[in-house]
Amino acid sequence: MANAPAPRYELYKDKKGEWRWTYIARNGLKIAMSSEGYKAKADCLHSIDLLKSSKDVPVHEVGA
Repeated sequence: MANAPAPRYELYKDKKGEWRWTYIARNGLKIAMSSEGYKAKADCLHSIDLLKSSKDVPVHEVGA
């Protein structure tokens, strides 16, 4: 994937055969990944859609 665009989400199957995703930033670094595996690829894609739709969720600073 040397010429893959960034930023991007990469979908893959883990050792258990479950779907996961990794978010690759513009600079090529992995900055986020799914916290669980999904049996269905559609469920994995849905979790990416949920993340994309959360751009207006407030940020809460803990310990401030």
